[in-house]
Amino acid sequence: MREKPAFSVCVYCGSRPGAEPAYAAAAQRVGRWIAERRGQLVYGGGHNGLMGLMADACLQAGGRVIGVIPKALVDKEWAHTGCTELHVVDNMHERKRIMAEHADAFLALPGGIGTFEEFFEVWTWRQLGYHDKPIGLLNLDGFYDSLLVFLNSALKQGFMNGGQMDLIRTSTDAPALLDMLVTEAKAGLASEKLRLDQI
Repeated sequence: MREKPAFSVCVYCGSRPGAEPAYAAAAQRVGRWIAERRGQLVYGGGHNGLMGLMADACLQAGGRVIGVIPKALVDKEWAHTGCTELHVVDNMHERKRIMAEHADAFLALPGGIGTFEEFFEVWTWRQLGYHDKPIGLLNLDGFYDSLLVFLNSALKQGFMNGGQMDLIRTSTDAPALLDMLVTEAKAGLASEKLRLDQI
């Protein structure tokens, strides 16, 4: 019988490698960190870019990887057939629901509009009470500096409040952020409440 993972982290990241080698190195570091602590990686199931590098690093270090990918994106993203489990689903909403259900915490690495959308959606779900799982944003080499400035501008302009910002954790250090997220999840700050069927 397969040992139950110590924790499960859903990671959102780019299907491209990005312009700087540091992005690839960080994605691999995240994959290894999860594996070395007997955790489980949940991600979008792609083989390209940071997604593939992270999944490969986790698998090579002995970790468990769950990939979730829509049928329409199998050819486009070259689904990672080496995943411990690969779920091919009908649409994006089902993809995100399954990823969320398998996660104890969420982490966004550098990426493009897909990463941004997934990060903002899971953050919104938490604000609305559909889950209470910790969410992290890895601000690697200042990648998300401009986004954080924009968010604080929205806060100052009265369209957000401090409580919403308190729902996310940000850091420039991947291992420290992962440790924070997993610690919060294990401490029971992340409840079993997940009501995505009500969205």
